[in-house]
Parts: sequence; structure tokens; C-alpha cells
Amino acid sequence: MDVSWYDTSGGACNYRQIWGSIRRRIRCLPPPTLKTWRPSALFVAVVFVGALFTGRWTFSSLTTTNNNNASLNPKAVDSTTRPIKPFTCPSGNLTALICPSQTLPPPPIQDPHHHRSRPICPDYFRWIHEDLKPWKATGISRQAVDLARKTANFRLVILDGRAYVETFEKSFQTRDVFTLWGVVQLLRRYPGRLPDLELMFDCVDWPVVKAADYRTAGVPPPVFRYCGDESTLDIVFPDWSFWGWAEINIKPWEGLMEELMEGKKRVGWMERVPYAYWKGNPAVAVTRQELMRCNVSEAGDWNARVYAQDWLSEVRGGFKQSDLGNQCDHRYKIYIEGSAWSVSEKYILACDSPTLVVTPRYYDFFTRGLMPVHHYWPIRDDDKCRSIKFAVDWGNRHKRKAQAIGKAASTFIQEELKMDYVYDYMFHLLHEYAKLLKFKPVKPQNAVEICVASMACRAKGLERKFMMESMVNASHDLGPCELPPPYDRVAFDLLHKRKANSIKQVEIWEQGTGGKQKP
Repeated sequence: MDVSWYDTSGGACNYRQIWGSIRRRIRCLPPPTLKTWRPSALFVAVVFVGALFTGRWTFSSLTTTNNNNASLNPKAVDSTTRPIKPFTCPSGNLTALICPSQTLPPPPIQDPHHHRSRPICPDYFRWIHEDLKPWKATGISRQAVDLARKTANFRLVILDGRAYVETFEKSFQTRDVFTLWGVVQLLRRYPGRLPDLELMFDCVDWPVVKAADYRTAGVPPPVFRYCGDESTLDIVFPDWSFWGWAEINIKPWEGLMEELMEGKKRVGWMERVPYAYWKGNPAVAVTRQELMRCNVSEAGDWNARVYAQDWLSEVRGGFKQSDLGNQCDHRYKIYIEGSAWSVSEKYILACDSPTLVVTPRYYDFFTRGLMPVHHYWPIRDDDKCRSIKFAVDWGNRHKRKAQAIGKAASTFIQEELKMDYVYDYMFHLLHEYAKLLKFKPVKPQNAVEICVASMACRAKGLERKFMMESMVNASHDLGPCELPPPYDRVAFDLLHKRKANSIKQVEIWEQGTGGKQKP
């Protein structure tokens, strides 16, 4: 969960125990009254003839959220969004604050003759089908959901477009808060589109549903969390940091990505320091402690420049040395897991510098869409220093190829991991999950409703600032991207074989040095 160079101290132990536009035909509009509009016969004739030549009349989207009346705006004739009316926090006692009785209206009914195709979702969306495959044949019963409570931090229920949460145990820091904030924003983005559902969410890093326990009998509990691995069946969901990580001053993803895209332009790749860079908390994992041995020393140089992050100093100094937008100054960046996966991977991949990925065990929702040697360079976990030295030497000899790897990753992050797709992944995952439920979700007795006002009005400091920055301010009537179909067995096997072959090729290249590389 950590952030490589933005890593908190909790990685190695249990976090629960440590510190803390749609174009619309004119008939879709309400008819004007005689009191407000008395058109002449000539005017009607002119408009009618004009319509015959243009083939359609276009109007703006709705501009308010408390009614279904449309307002004309010639500057927004092709809008697919409807601005959401801003909210204000009440003065005085906030403990009694309740959510509005009315929800956002669903999108207007589309003209059946109007065709506007939605883009196909990125290919990594296909993993949604794989993550839900354990329940495809049996469906999901209430008993299975209740079984997932064993490790869950909260139960999320969505009914009629409203969200309710039953909290079992507070998560480490505010990861539960910002995860739920993300869900609230999803409901604002696509009002009235999500079906009723009920799920259990575990905010701790490590996946817990062992596949081996359910190979012969039984239905596994559907547990939502931030990462998974090949031996578990946990359902992977976008992590909280996309809406901000207040404790270590990491901004919401949309604004931060813009800073990263600007930051990578400050130093051209050829002018960057020709070594591999990493900065983070080595205390959270043995593999990171091993990485520290690859640093340059009097004994020699493995082409690595690695640093331990002093978080106490950063907190005292106001995070002045932890600006992600200013950390694209090395030709190569290193990604290495902590106690589990790390949210830092998206920040590292965005730099245009080839990312040297130390063999990972865990995956999050998008990383399964990355291809070795195309999006990143694989590094052996059992021989890190030698593998890093080879990668940097290879890149410095094959500069155009190395730059292409860095560019492919940066383009992936910019185009396929924008917030539009983060929300669409959430939407499709929840929508497909809801299809599997064999019971009718109900609001738990101890659940409370959450909405923008109930969450943001009670928040303070960076928590509230990041909520305001990441708030969805318009509903999207066009809907999410089109979910691609599941992998068939042949395509699935070919994908795994391609990844394995790419990694094997790098190992062969390394072995071609005779294993004689020395620092």
C-alpha cells in the first residue's frame, strides 16, 4: 500500500495495531406555453424548413439537478454532462447533519434514433470478469457476504442510488474515508445507474481469501480490497489514494497527474541522471532492505541511487522534499513492493523514465494491463543489484529503446488511468458484482447514509481540501465506457505466455553477460 518514496511506517505490521450533450430532439423538451411564446406561422415554417436541412435540433444538457427542465445554451449543444448544483455546509452543530432527501435525477431517456458510441474500456477492464469468476456459477448469497465480515472494515450498501455504510472497525489512517468518498463521487457521476448492492470491504493490505480453501467445495466470501495475488480470490478495487492521501500530503490523482505530466518535461531524458532511483521506507519489507545494499558505495557501483525516507523529518518540514512532480530527474526509476503492493507505482510509471520493476507478488486493478519490456523492465528479486546494473547499462547503450519503454508507461498512465477510467472501472465492477447477488440488499440497522455533505462538511484540514479537489461536479449522461468481454481460454493463456516469455528473454540477456557483472 505504501508509496515507495512516500511510504508510511505501517507496512510491516498490522495497520489495525499501529499508529496512526447529449443531443436531444425538440420533442424531448416540455412544450412552451402560450403565455411565454406565441410563434407566428411564418416563424414556424422557417424553423421547420431549417430542421429539414439540418436533420436535427440540438440543445444543451440540463444545468440544474433539482428538476428535469432543460435550459438552452448554444455554446453547449453537444454536452454529455449536467452540472451538479453546489452544496453548502450548514452552520452550527454538524453532528445532526443528514443527507438531502432527494438524490440526483437519472439521465434523460435517449432518443432511440440518436446514436453516439461510447469508447471501449481499456483492456485491463477484462480482469473484472476474472475477479468475479469464482461466483459466476453459484451466484453470491447473503451467507457468503456475511462470511466476508470476518475481516471487513465496513459493509457498503447502495439502495436507489444512495449509499449506506455499516462500520465494523476503523481502518488505518483515512483509507476507508477516501474509499467511501470515491463511491459517493461515483454515484454523483452516474446517478441512477448503479443497481442495488451490498458488499464487504477490507482496507488492510494483504489479500486473505485463499483459493486453495475453495477448490473442491464451498463458495468463497466476496471480499473487496485494494490488491490481490495469484493464490487469493479477493476482489480488487481502486485504492483510496486516487482521491488523496491526507496523512502524507499526496494530492488527488486528477490534479497530481497534471503536475507529473508537467514535471517530466522539466528535464529531458538524456539530461537526467543516468542511474536508477528509489526513495522510500525500507523498514516495511526485507526485499527493500536488500535493495538498500545496491546503493553506490566505496565497494563499487550497481547503477542504483536508493534512499531511505525520513518521514518524521518530512512531517516537520511540511513535505517540502516530497514533491512528486519534482522527482522525474533520473533516467530510470525503481518500483519495489513493501509489505504488499504499493500505490507509488502509478507515480513512478508517469515519469517517462523506464521503470525497473522488482518481481512483484501483488497486483492492483490496473497493473495486470502492463506488459514486461513494453511498459517496464523486469528485475530479478533474487539478484536485485546485478539485475539493476544490467538494466541501466542496457538502457544507456540502447537509449532509443529505453526511452520507448518509459514513454509507453507514461502514455498508459496518462491515457488509460485517467480518473474517467477509474470511475468506469468502479462502475463496471460494482454493476457486474450486483448481477451475481441472489438476495435483495437492505439497509443494515446500524448503517448510516453517506453523501458529499455528510462527509465533506465534517472533514478538516487536508482531508477536506482533498475532498473538495476530487469532488465530481457534473453527472455524465453518456455513461461509462463499454466493458470488453471476458478472455477466452486461448487469449488468456497467450497473455500469460507472452508476459512470461518477455521476462525470460531479459533473464537470457542477463545470463549472456556470463554472470560476471561486478559493481
